Amino acid sequence: MIQFLTHPANLPFSVSLALMLMIGLIEGLGMLVGFAFSSLLDNLLPDVDLDVDAPDLADHGAFSEFLSWLRFREVPVIAILVAFLTSFSITGFVLQQVSFGVLGFMLPAVVAGAIAFFLSLPGVRLFAGVLSKIMPKDETEAVSRDSFIGRPATITLGTARRGGAAQAKLKDKHGQTHYVLVEPDDDDASFAQGDSVLILCQVGSVFHAIPNDNKHMLD
Repeated sequence: MIQFLTHPANLPFSVSLALMLMIGLIEGLGMLVGFAFSSLLDNLLPDVDLDVDAPDLADHGAFSEFLSWLRFREVPVIAILVAFLTSFSITGFVLQQVSFGVLGFMLPAVVAGAIAFFLSLPGVRLFAGVLSKIMPKDETEAVSRDSFIGRPATITLGTARRGGAAQAKLKDKHGQTHYVLVEPDDDDASFAQGDSVLILCQVGSVFHAIPNDNKHMLD
């Protein structure tokens, strides 16, 4: 079994399985220290408009349609990622086992990986569709990160300094909690764990913030 999993022809699927297990470990450890990797991943990704008829997506219509087909933004990105890694690795191992049993040899990793990639996509879409139906609406509704501007947040992990972001949590208009990266807007300021801040603007994947002196505006 170990020889099968570590065979060079199965390298893409072994790596995929290892990544899936590592994500599960990070999520489990994150629950113990208050770090939400899944929510942070959602907020690190750029906002994507899935309206394939929009003029500004004319050059990326196929890609946007593909994301829409996968139900991207209907469920947490981490769920789609885990579903893909799991489906890809299982499909690949089964494909190589069948190939070895029928042909007497396993397919090259590149060939098997390409086949498994396309075969795994329907399973990912099916999983995302089921998950989107059982999750509460306010947990699956896409929220633009622009709406975070002006909202209070609380530093939850690390110390935020200019050029060194820390994790903070905030609630959107639906009451859903998001974890974002925050650093002070002032070069000389710093925010410690537990400090309340106000989101001022977004620069790349990091939000700039100022101290929240309004005690009526708490996360």
